[in-house]
Order: sequence, then structure tokens, then C-alpha cells
Amino acid sequence: MRPFLPRSDFSSLARSGALPLAILMLIVLLVVPIPAFLLDTFFITNIMISLAVLMVALNARKPLDFSAFPTVLLFATLFRLGLNVASTRVVLVHGHEGEAAAGHVIEAFGTFLIGGDYVVGIFVFAILLIINLIVVTKGAGRVSEVSARFTLDALPGKQMSIDADLNAGLITPDEARARRIEVATEADFYGAMDGSSKFVKGDAIAGLLILGVNVIGGLILGTVSHGLSIGDAAHNYVLLAIGDALVAQIPSLMLSIAAAAIVTRVKSEDDLAGQIGGQFGSHKIWTPVAGILGILAFLPGMPMLVILPAAGAAGFTAYRLHQIANRPPPPEPAAPAPDLSKIGWDEVTDAMQVVIEIGYGLVPLVDERKGKQLMGRITGVRRQLSKDLGFVVPQARVNDDINLQPYAYRIRINGVVVGEDSVSPDDVLALNTGQASGHLNGKPAKDPTFGLDAIWINPSDADAATGLGYLVVDPGTVIATHLNHMLLQNASDLLGPDEVQALLDGLKERAGQLVASLCPQPVPLTTLTQVLRGLLAENIPLKEFRRIASAVAIAAQRTLDAEEIIELIRPQLGPLIIQKLCSVREPLRVMTLEGQLESLLGQAVRGDASRSHTIEPDLGRRIVDALQRAAQPMIAEAKPFALVVQPSIRLAIRRLVRSVLPDTPVMSFFEVPEEKPVEVVAVVGAPEALPA
Repeated sequence: MRPFLPRSDFSSLARSGALPLAILMLIVLLVVPIPAFLLDTFFITNIMISLAVLMVALNARKPLDFSAFPTVLLFATLFRLGLNVASTRVVLVHGHEGEAAAGHVIEAFGTFLIGGDYVVGIFVFAILLIINLIVVTKGAGRVSEVSARFTLDALPGKQMSIDADLNAGLITPDEARARRIEVATEADFYGAMDGSSKFVKGDAIAGLLILGVNVIGGLILGTVSHGLSIGDAAHNYVLLAIGDALVAQIPSLMLSIAAAAIVTRVKSEDDLAGQIGGQFGSHKIWTPVAGILGILAFLPGMPMLVILPAAGAAGFTAYRLHQIANRPPPPEPAAPAPDLSKIGWDEVTDAMQVVIEIGYGLVPLVDERKGKQLMGRITGVRRQLSKDLGFVVPQARVNDDINLQPYAYRIRINGVVVGEDSVSPDDVLALNTGQASGHLNGKPAKDPTFGLDAIWINPSDADAATGLGYLVVDPGTVIATHLNHMLLQNASDLLGPDEVQALLDGLKERAGQLVASLCPQPVPLTTLTQVLRGLLAENIPLKEFRRIASAVAIAAQRTLDAEEIIELIRPQLGPLIIQKLCSVREPLRVMTLEGQLESLLGQAVRGDASRSHTIEPDLGRRIVDALQRAAQPMIAEAKPFALVVQPSIRLAIRRLVRSVLPDTPVMSFFEVPEEKPVEVVAVVGAPEALPA
């Protein structure tokens, strides 16, 4: 049975064998004499290839769309030079036989294009050579050189920009990898184009030298070897040499134009024709052109019969473009009527983690046509939180809900309502931050984020309120600030396995061995997600994920319990917690528990076999009351502080106080570096000293 190759495999095999076959054909042209009819076939093939390359260059939307151009240019140039060698051999050997001795293509170029006059042909060839060598090739070579230099100089900055976007969570690792490949390919392309421009220049010079060889060699052979007169030898050999030169020079000129079009191309969504047409497709361009040509036609001595039709064509073009610009857009096709008998999954599920529901009275806040930038502020909140937390915060959807009061809004995270309030869309909110004095006319309210006293006032009174010491914000900022606070408080609910895997993928590019030693072995992705969510729940961001991952990898050698891993890695993350509370030279303000109280709590925790770390309710209430009273002066002065306790009771105390002091970190003694100065601002006393 014969072996069978699928069509795709046969096509791939044919493509892979085409290039070696073309190289072999090139060697044949350089070494083996070929007949005139085969030379005609190769000349037409050369012209066809040059036209195809020019069309690809003109239709490319950006230079990298034709990234193979430098290599194609090399082989096309070598093919044409091989044809020059083959045609030179035919011209010198058979040139005495007449104009058709080197094939019909050379004969056509030597007789039809230049009328059979070789003197005219020399001048035509000289003009084409000047255009190709001096104008097109030199200009394209200079553009290639400058583009290559600028691209290589900008390469480090582009790489740093990609790394910055990746670290900020604005792009995924796959997108970053694709952008790095594109930047590297662009640098390679312009470097190759800088060298390829020398091929085009050398090809033009070679055409001139080959013409000289053919003319001189033909005159010598015609007069010496074949006994022709100088006139007959010049007519035959020079005409054939000029035809041969023109056959090679025209494809060379097309490749030069293609090279110039590629290196001068600017990135655009359209091809070159679409880009030029779009930029010239305005009636404001053609109207003055038509007017100037019309004036020029009536000047004395000007050919009116030639200029007036051109002015009319420009005027008609301007008129048609003006009609197109003012044409009303076509009506959108009517949406098909929904099938009320079908119920879709989108009606019962919502894939968005963060949803803001607003009453119908707040719908104008999301209308950007009226200058309301609520959606822009929400995007700004997500971007800043993503930078602060170290992972990409999910998108937030804004829905109108007819069940809400007109000016009310509600924030949901994972389907749970975490915040709600109301705003006045036509007013601004004046916040009393503790420095305001004076009376304002308006509607009293409470700031939904921090609970500050506030007043909804008319926007015309904003300057007066600012002068009295109030902080004035618009309704969109109120909602965005409330959303920011809720997202920050519930950051742990926004992190899932997909986000953790994205963090690992980003770290893998910089620390591949660390990721390989961490996940999925020995730490499963679900366990790592629990650990990171636990850190977020205690306001520890994931920006320094490499440091966190390294600590988790070490702790995993002792245990795979998420809570135990968190307690083991916290001493290494202590500096990350402290830097949010005080500067480097500023002492850390701390509250502590009296030694006897800590001993009592430690015994209770050690005796808790269920590891629920619960504290006797009455004692817990008394501790919370004492901590609140001790912390009140620091909270009033807006001075951040930490509650520092023994490692064994840290988790129990954190669970006890997280509802009353949510922004206060609870740290163990081991988490405070030895070199960090500490200022004890309060000590909560022994159990019997606590108020009942």
C-alpha cells in the first residue's frame, strides 16, 4: 500500500522545499548557460515577484506586517543579479545574430520602450538609475538607519514600560510576553532593514557596471570575433545591453519603492491607501485647491483648457466629500423582539463581583455626555487599589434598580450588600473634618465612608464652604470614595484562585525557581489562596509578592495549614506592616496588654483543644471596652498605632477586636524588628483592674 500524505503535510513539505529549490535555480543561472526562451520566463517571473513585493508593502498596516521583507529583498536581488549574469552570457555569445538573440523580453524593452534608438535608451536608463540610486534608495537607506538607531535606543524604555504595566496589573503575563516579542522583533526588523538598504544601493550600482561590461564586451566581440562594423556592433550589442539593463532596472526600482514604503510606514489600522485616502478625504482640503487652480487658469499665458478641468475635478471632489460628511448615519437595524418564553442564565446569574446599584434619580451621574464622570472615578479607584493591593481589582458594574429610592445607592461584593447610602445629585457635600467653623444652609447628612458630619449644599455655595474650612466634594466622589473604602475592607473577598494564578504567572517570569518550589507542590493553589486572603483580611497588601511567596515556601516545610502558615510568615512581613504606621525615623506607637492579662489569655488559648481561639465573653467585653478607651486619644488625633501582644494570643486578640478596631493591626512581639524604636502609648491592665 502506498504511503499517504495528508494535504496539509504535502503543502507544508512543498513550502519547505521551495526555498532550497530557488537557491539551486540561482546557482544554475550563475553557472549554466540557459536558452533565450527560458530567460524570457525568468525575466517575467522577476517582474511578477517585484510587483507582488510592492503590493504587499503598500497593503501592510505596519512595518512588522511584512517582517520577512529584508530576507525577501535579499533573495530577489540575488535572483535579479543571477539573471543579469545569464543575460550577459546570452547577449555576448549571440548578440551578433540580431535584436531577438537574447529573447523577446529584452528585444521588447530595447525596441518598443526606447524606439530602437540605443542613444535614447542610454539616457532613459541613466534617468532611471538616478531616480533609483540618488532619490529612492538613498532616502530609504537614511530612513532605515535613523529608524534602526531610534528603535534600539528606545528598546530599554519599552521593556521597562512593559514591566511597569505588568507589575501594576494593567496587562496579563501573556500580553506582556507578546509585547516583549513584538518589541524585540521590531528592533530586529529595523536593524535588518538598515542592512538591506545596502543591497538595493549595490544592486543599482551593479546594474550600471553590468551595462558597461555588456557595451564594451559587445563592441569588442562584434568587431573582432564576428567581423561586424562599429555601427552594426553598436546597434546590436548596445541595444541588447540597454534592453537587458532596463529589464533589470525596472524591477529594481519597484523593490526600492517597496523598501521606502515599508521604512516610512507609520502604524495604522488602515493600509497605506486607506490611510492616505482618510487624510486627504476632507472637503476642506480640496475647496482651496479648486479655488487656487481656478484663479491660476485666468492668468495671462496659462493653458486655460488644461487647468480649468483640473479645477473642476477638485471642486467636484470637494462637493462630494462635503455631501458625504453631512450625510446622516444609516439607521441601526431594529433589534429582534425578545422571546419571552425563554429564560437565559444571564437573568439569574451575575458574573460581576462588584456591583453598584443606583436609584433612577442617580442615573445622570453616569452620563458622560453631561460631564458626569462617575465611571471614570470608579476606574481610577480600581487602578489605584490594584497598585496598592498588588493584584487587579475586578471591574465594577453600575446598574439602575427601580426598587431603590431615587437617590439611594447600594454596593454589592460577591452578591452581599457591604454598603449603602444616598446622595443628592444636584448638590455638593461639605464635610466637617474638625476644622470647619460657621453655619451653612443645606441638608444635614453623614459622610457614608467615615461618618463625618456633613451638609448637602448648593454648588454655588462651594467657595463659601471652603472658606469656612469645609471639604467640598461632588456626589460622584462621595460614591467613589465609599466604594474605595468598601473594596479595601473586603479585599480578601476579591481574591480568588484565578487572581493568585495570575500573580504566580507574573512572578514566574522573574523568579521561576521560586514558583516551581512553591505551587502546586508543596502548597496547593487553594491553600495559597487562603493564605493570601488571610493576609489581605489583616490589611497586608500583596505588592511584595516575591517576598511573601519566599516566606510561604519556607513555612510550607513545617505545615500546610493556612492559619499556621500566616502566623509563621508574619515576622518576615512585619516591616511591610510597620511602614504603613510610621516613617523610618519615627517610633512605632503601640498598645500592649499587662503581663498578668496576657498570661491568663495564653493559658486559655493553650487549653482550647478546638483551636477556635475564643475568649470568655464577659472578659472579652471588658478587654474590648478598655482597648477602645485607651485608643480613643490616638484615634482623635489621627495617629496610627498597633496593638502588640504575645505570639500565642495574637490571633485570638485579632478576632476579638477586629469589629471595633478594624484598621488597627494586631502584631506579635516577633513582628517588630529589634532596631525599630517603640513608643508605648497605653497598657491595658490586669483582669481584676478592668472595668466591669
